[in-house]
Amino acid sequence: MQKIQLGTSSLQVTPICLGTMTFGEQVDEPTSHAILNRSLERGINFIDTAEMYSVPTRQETYGATETIIGNWFEKNPGARNKLVLATKVAGPSRGMPWVRAGEGMTAADIIASCNNSLKRLKTDVIDLYQIHWPERNVPAFGQLYYDPTKERTVTSIHEQLEAFDQLVKAGKVRYIGLSNETPYGVHEFIRLAEQHNLPRVATVQNVYCLISRHLENGLDETMKRLNVSLLAYSPLGFGLLTGKYDESGAEGPDAPKLARLGKFESVRKGRWGREEALVAARKYNALARANGMTPTQMALAFCYTKWQVASTIIGVTSIAQLDEDVDAWGTTLSPEVLAQIDAIRKTDRDPAH
Repeated sequence: MQKIQLGTSSLQVTPICLGTMTFGEQVDEPTSHAILNRSLERGINFIDTAEMYSVPTRQETYGATETIIGNWFEKNPGARNKLVLATKVAGPSRGMPWVRAGEGMTAADIIASCNNSLKRLKTDVIDLYQIHWPERNVPAFGQLYYDPTKERTVTSIHEQLEAFDQLVKAGKVRYIGLSNETPYGVHEFIRLAEQHNLPRVATVQNVYCLISRHLENGLDETMKRLNVSLLAYSPLGFGLLTGKYDESGAEGPDAPKLARLGKFESVRKGRWGREEALVAARKYNALARANGMTPTQMALAFCYTKWQVASTIIGVTSIAQLDEDVDAWGTTLSPEVLAQIDAIRKTDRDPAH
């Protein structure tokens, strides 16, 4: 895998990134360490985590994923220098007071969260420090519409950038990124950074998969023109695009109970649990099989080969899943298959947006 430069930064990463949000909930520490070892063996030099992980978030597991990764770094002292490490500062609480108190995300919150992440990760520097979701009110995580009456901004984008500037100048953060962002947010972060000589956003980490391509309705143009790289998360649609739920659905008697949709009610109640998302996923999965691919191969190949995507974040619970996802690299989709994918989107749209 040829390495990709992230935005205007000097970070060079593999086009596959290991996502770690299952570590500490679905995956215990020994298995997490085995997955990290295998990922490094397979040539992946990019891992992504967050202060609020593992997921689904609970007070008891807050920070668990970073702690597991930090323990791995401690056991494998040479590993840290081989990897680009990305983590995230949580935005406003969203009903999780153990993650963030109050309605906003202050400059002090950003700095304190970074210091705490560094301690858990047992490292001196974070290569890519991202805002997990915007401080301002935006439609995210399955919400469809922007509602200006819900605006409760506490900290301006300029103030947030000044906090990141402190961290960069202190040598604790190399580059910054955003997540779950909108075109307006990306433009405003870039505009203010250039106007005031503050850190420039290198990446945006947003959902992007066959059943959620809303990014292609404008955000992709913003990122292309501003030279900001996309880190695509949930390329397998929380498992819907693996085919594991094709027969049973997420709540059927034969649903895979240990998979996220089968195990966690909070996930089933969100965008990935929508019936229309399962209906669309079944169509894509059938298309893959009809063309000699597994659903996983086609869904990952879609992300791996799209011009919009710099690096695709894969989340796994076993070494076997990791190998399957990495082995899908190099799979190509014919113009005919891509046309059929677009035909499904034309009728089913983006049901997991």
